[in-house]
Amino acid sequence: MKTKDMGKLRKTMEKTLDAKRYEHTLGVAYTAAALAMCYGVNAKQAELAGLLHDCAKCMDNSKKISICKKHNISINEIEYRNPFLLHAKVGSFLAMDKYGVRDKDVINAILNHTTGRPGMTELEKIVYVADYMEPNRKQAPNLAEIRKLAFRDLDGALLKILEDTLKYLSTVEGEIDPMTQKTYEYYKQEAKGKA
Repeated sequence: MKTKDMGKLRKTMEKTLDAKRYEHTLGVAYTAAALAMCYGVNAKQAELAGLLHDCAKCMDNSKKISICKKHNISINEIEYRNPFLLHAKVGSFLAMDKYGVRDKDVINAILNHTTGRPGMTELEKIVYVADYMEPNRKQAPNLAEIRKLAFRDLDGALLKILEDTLKYLSTVEGEIDPMTQKTYEYYKQEAKGKA
């Protein structure tokens, strides 16, 4: 995507999202690009995935469900009970359908930015981590530690975020998407293998 197209996309996101979500989106795009440069990943891909990662977040829940049904996008039991979780699936669809993104890595980074998945690409990890630690975030657990760690050890930061997310969801009695648990187990095993 050309720089002028990126500017146009930023303006579109400003109209599509509420003010707070738009600020978050700019923070994720900026942080993802910085992490990408740190790890030798394409910074423009990271910025694009960051700009589009929440493109469906402010959409009405019934509209998210309707898009999924119309386009045969699977909805699991937890997503039916918590349709706000569908924004990643719907967002990845919109990235292709509405915004013309054809880059599979960018689509997958948008698709997996909430739960992660075993065997993520570097770009997917970057967008997942950037979403958690972007500069506008204030209340996530261990934020200062994760922000430092992310630029030294991407997998370590990813594992810490997954662990903190699972801990947090268990204390607020939030439903845990099985994919988040699977992703955590996968990266915990990987970390053991590296030790």
